[in-house]
Amino acid sequence: MIDTPSLVDQYCHGVLRTELGLGTFEAHLARSEGPPAPGTTFFDTQTGFAVRRWCPPLLGLEPHCPPARYLARRRELGVLEAGRRLLRGSGVTTYLVDTGLPGDLTGPREMASTGDADAHEIVRLELLAEQVADTSGTVESFLANLAESVHAAAANAVAFASVAGVRHGLTFAPEPPGPGEVRGAAGRWLAHRPVGGALTDPVLLRHLLWIAVASGRPLQLHAGLGEPGLRIDATDPVLLTDFARATAGLGTDLILLHGYPYHRNAAHLAAVFPHVHTDLGAELVRTGARATAVLAEVLELAPFGKLLFSSGAHGLPELHVVGARLFREALARVLGTWVAEGAWSLTDAQRVAGLIAGGNARRVYGLD
Repeated sequence: MIDTPSLVDQYCHGVLRTELGLGTFEAHLARSEGPPAPGTTFFDTQTGFAVRRWCPPLLGLEPHCPPARYLARRRELGVLEAGRRLLRGSGVTTYLVDTGLPGDLTGPREMASTGDADAHEIVRLELLAEQVADTSGTVESFLANLAESVHAAAANAVAFASVAGVRHGLTFAPEPPGPGEVRGAAGRWLAHRPVGGALTDPVLLRHLLWIAVASGRPLQLHAGLGEPGLRIDATDPVLLTDFARATAGLGTDLILLHGYPYHRNAAHLAAVFPHVHTDLGAELVRTGARATAVLAEVLELAPFGKLLFSSGAHGLPELHVVGARLFREALARVLGTWVAEGAWSLTDAQRVAGLIAGGNARRVYGLD
């Protein structure tokens, strides 16, 4: 038996504080630009089936119970008690929480209290830049305040996260933009940006990345599956090869998030570059019953000290549960098979399981 007693969820978001109806709950099970196929729901996905497998027992129901019954039990318990039972039943002992999404979501402190766990903040670079822009009157003050804000955030956050791949794609130039280029881009953006407008300018996105690299904090980069309207071929992590080469030797670790369905490419980059790591978030939650096969594909290429567990969960505490349970099940099956076949010793399998489950994250983020 492969045991993973301590899980560090190295990338997730908070959970919603509000009660959810059927439609709102389902919308969090699948990222789609429209409704499900006629006669079906978003429970008819690998993620939906995984929720029905792992979550009902934590709320006192049988596995695979109908969605309507599950949601009725959820409402009966109330959002706070249901969230407490689910998070504490996930087995996660430390959450690293990206606080950059809108909505009535719990922050790190509330996640720690509800889940009876430790929690730390991940600062999203683009949101930070947008907040600075809202309070900066000139290009010069914006750029100065931006650098100062990133530096200040680095004092408390365990990492920075960037959605440059989601906003623009990963086909940006790898080198830092020049000062004149940055000032020009900032001037154009500030002149035409409505209050609260999103940062999508590729020059400023690159500028942000390089400020974060200079901070020395680990930098998480979204790749693979992203927002529904994004062309997925623009988020293949292999497009980050030149950026990885440009940042090599600078002392900042890069962590590739959500590489699926390009998870083998993410694993390859982790194998090639000493400062590149990859996580096991969306690929397991999205693939559900196929998570074992997907995890085995990542383990084909990535060094075992470069893999980090995450759920990537957002909104629903159920997704925290599914991420953790699928990871544990898949890891136990893959490594257990190799032990049974004599390819690995049980001692080595247990050691590697501990690294991926939490040891690597504790090292990369300095959690010890």
